[in-house]
Amino acid sequence: MATTKSKKAPSKTNRPRGAIRKKANVNSSPTRARRTTTRRVPWEHLGHPSTGVVVTGGASGIGEACALHLAEAGRPVAIWDIDKKGAERVADECAARFRVPTIGLGLDVSKSKGFAAALSSSLKALGQIGGLVHAAGIAGAVQVTMLDDESWDAVLDVNLRAAAILTKELTPSLLDAGPGSAIVYLSSIEAFFGHDFLPAYSASKAGLLGLTRSAAHTLGPHGIRVNAVCPGAVDTPLLAPLLEIEGQRADLERRTPLQRLAVPDDIAKVVRFLLSDEAGYVSGASLVVDGGLTAISGI
Repeated sequence: MATTKSKKAPSKTNRPRGAIRKKANVNSSPTRARRTTTRRVPWEHLGHPSTGVVVTGGASGIGEACALHLAEAGRPVAIWDIDKKGAERVADECAARFRVPTIGLGLDVSKSKGFAAALSSSLKALGQIGGLVHAAGIAGAVQVTMLDDESWDAVLDVNLRAAAILTKELTPSLLDAGPGSAIVYLSSIEAFFGHDFLPAYSASKAGLLGLTRSAAHTLGPHGIRVNAVCPGAVDTPLLAPLLEIEGQRADLERRTPLQRLAVPDDIAKVVRFLLSDEAGYVSGASLVVDGGLTAISGI
């Protein structure tokens, strides 16, 4: 009996008026603890996690990393790439590792006449489509004094025109998926810094920034967000020709404040964020992901 009274004694103590009450530990409440454990973790907390995402250029490099990270987050993915076997391989890997619906299609995005059929097949495989990642891109290393119609058009058609036409073609599906649908274009820091051998590439990537702002203006009232990611030096097949030049890799690493090149995962995680609820108020933006390189120089 004495023990019982000693336990109750503190509850009967008069608290001085105006005294500050000690906040309860949230972990001490069984009810609050249950709420905490059922809250979604960031990589599951995506806008419309049941809707699919089309990833162009998804057979390698940044596009492949984007497909894998989105699949890991539970998003069905359609991989469109000119490399059909590569697209099918990535689709199979996403399905095997993360148990999400996938499809891999061989598609040259410079030929927009193939978009309707690819979209139809993707909708059948994935259900609703609430996202687009345009990662397909080519460099076309030709100086402006050596340009011709063919070399210029080849780069602009893949990097820029395809993004615009794809946006038009996918808009009805994005609208069907409802508010929260999102688009991410893969631009580049070359949109800000001209490169001697990349006039068409630089122009196309700068054009994507204008397209981002314009599309965000048009689609925003319908709840569709549009953003661009501008990678710096990323260790991908696209940058391989430059990195194979003696001393170039070391020079880029030295000039980058973080002292390393990016890997595709570095970019894919940012793309995944921009497709998520956590970026729900981010639209019309161009997000630089370059390890600090453009803070001091360009590639």
